[in-house]
Amino acid sequence: MSKEKPAGSEKLWGGRFAEATAHSVEAFTSSIQYDSRLYSYDIAGSKAHAAMLKRQGVLTQDELDAVIDGLSAIEKEIDGGSFVFKSELEDVHMNIEKALVDKIGPAGAKLHSARSRNDQIALDLRLYLRDQCDRFAVLLTDAQKTCVSLARHYLGDIMPGYTHLQRAQPVLISHHMLAYYEMFGRDRQRILDCRKRINLSPLGCAALAGTGLPIDRESVAEELGFDGVTANSMDSSGDRDFAIEFVSCCALIQTHLSRISEELVLWSSQEFSFVDISDKFCTGSSIMPQKKNPDIPELIRGKSGRVIGSLMTLFTLLKGLPLTYNRDLQEDKEPVFDAVDTVSASLSIMAELLGNLRFNTDRMKKATQTGFITATDLADYLVMKNVPFREAHGIVGRSVAFCIEKGCELEDLQLDDLQKFSPAIGEDVYAVLSVDGSVNSRLSTGGTARKRVEEAIEKAEKQLGMV
Repeated sequence: MSKEKPAGSEKLWGGRFAEATAHSVEAFTSSIQYDSRLYSYDIAGSKAHAAMLKRQGVLTQDELDAVIDGLSAIEKEIDGGSFVFKSELEDVHMNIEKALVDKIGPAGAKLHSARSRNDQIALDLRLYLRDQCDRFAVLLTDAQKTCVSLARHYLGDIMPGYTHLQRAQPVLISHHMLAYYEMFGRDRQRILDCRKRINLSPLGCAALAGTGLPIDRESVAEELGFDGVTANSMDSSGDRDFAIEFVSCCALIQTHLSRISEELVLWSSQEFSFVDISDKFCTGSSIMPQKKNPDIPELIRGKSGRVIGSLMTLFTLLKGLPLTYNRDLQEDKEPVFDAVDTVSASLSIMAELLGNLRFNTDRMKKATQTGFITATDLADYLVMKNVPFREAHGIVGRSVAFCIEKGCELEDLQLDDLQKFSPAIGEDVYAVLSVDGSVNSRLSTGGTARKRVEEAIEKAEKQLGMV
């Protein structure tokens, strides 16, 4: 008479368990509700692993064919929405493996030879994030193109530049938009640099110590498009540095989006009236019929907290973990997925919004007519007249105080009044006190002079393939 099968053996890992897992434990430990999005990567990794096992003599050709056909059928079912993920099978790996065994029998049970769910999930997440790096690079390029298009369209138009949110010096609108082109460019460089460290295969490290079976990690890595394999099996099974680095890049992208969102919120207010955000990207008030609210920039600004929070979650998750894999690492995927979803959506809609943005150029130019915005130009003028800068700074400061008392701007002062503060001031001073003169005098590399900005636009357009 055969011995009764232990209840715990219903699990693929249940051989040493005598009791069935409590339903509450199954519900608490299941990750399938979110890691199911990794199914295509899990299947791709399994196919490459199976092909290697065949080359190494662990699987026969018939078994390999059955595994590949079975995995392809499962992927087709998932794509079509007919596949039922079961929470009692915990995760994407066990759901797919159980379905494969049910379809093809013992050959499916051989697939897990020489690997663990520890290196399997590390592989899936690396494959997923590698694709996200490529996708983000495209989205960031789109954002850059929008900034450059605006810079080209508004070339020559002037606005106040700010420090401490106080009018500081006049700049070209184009120069301002190219600042975000540079930010998004650094974001793109960072995400592609992060991709290099993601693009190493952990498969074959197994649970933590590697495997005694005759595997070929390098051939699997090559088949999956990796640059190589990870070097240490213990590090590989518990490593999530690559995920932290990726989400760190996400946090910085979202921070840059938040900065431009803050400006759009300010600029679209009646107090500024610098920009008109298309009605398509605004909402109204349920009680105040006159309102046009910049909800998209506000939401992007608000979502920066989510992405930064995801980064802090991953840091906190990893900081107390001993080597190697610990179940805590199951909690890595939700913050990663949320960061991916939030940043990709924010980048897409920001590029769309900017593509429909209109600058109120007359209002912006008018805003440069007050606030002593060419005061630094007067100081530079005095420096060119051989006045030490600190002395020039004081002269201009006293001139501004005089203007405040008189209720006028620097360019409104008579030459006699200006010369009371310094005899070095001559009739040629009025050329530098004009806003246009100020802008076009900033010829230093990276400056706001039209000549420099036009050069920067041309360079950006070539880099982005826009010409």
